[in-house]
Amino acid sequence: MKLILKIWRQENANSVGKIVSYEIDEISPDMSFLEMLDVLNEELMLKGIDPIAFDHDCREGICGSCSMFINGQAHGPDRYITTCQLHMRKFKDGDTIYIEPFRAKTFPVIKDLVVDRTAFDRIQHAGGYISVNTSGNTQDANTIPIEKANADQAFDAATCIGCGACVATCKNSSAMLYVSAKVSQFALLPQGKVEATDRVINMVKQMDEEGFGNCTNTGACEIECPKAISLDNIARMNRELVKAKFKK
Repeated sequence: MKLILKIWRQENANSVGKIVSYEIDEISPDMSFLEMLDVLNEELMLKGIDPIAFDHDCREGICGSCSMFINGQAHGPDRYITTCQLHMRKFKDGDTIYIEPFRAKTFPVIKDLVVDRTAFDRIQHAGGYISVNTSGNTQDANTIPIEKANADQAFDAATCIGCGACVATCKNSSAMLYVSAKVSQFALLPQGKVEATDRVINMVKQMDEEGFGNCTNTGACEIECPKAISLDNIARMNRELVKAKFKK
């Protein structure tokens, strides 16, 4: 395939970025999107041009670091996948593809397609953990009975990879889906009850301090989420927050 790529180039966080056009040929439909960018970067380096910076790690849809906007959609024109799982067969010969970093004030651009998502880390550090007594004969987690419905919902929430597609897609750059997933995965389990009150209060407080917007329940976050995290988690987090504030 021959493609025209319109890619956001930005030298650093303080510089002004712009869309730069590149032409690329002989792209196999079986290539992943990141493999296609690898081919382009090899060509650019041979020409003495600075390669395009983009995040990647596992390339298996697990780490969430490959996040980017492709033709106006988070992770590109497919559902329930990350950018690294997107294949070039989703495009046609001669297509023009726009590739941009996630757009949100809370995700400042570092370089090209790389954004700073450490705001998510600070939210997680505020309360996304449990306390376990490791002295003596600690009870094995597998021996604690948990209702299957709760276990399934906790597992579904825990599949959130923190890619940031929910924030980038939301018109208010809300992080409610991400935070609610992290709250829910513990709220549904007995191991998470000890810090339940402080957890939800601290994580929501940190989310607000980071500058994320409010949720307006448009549902765009759930649609673009590569792991199909449900909006039900936002409702659960709101209930947990009300209960926590009442207890406080």
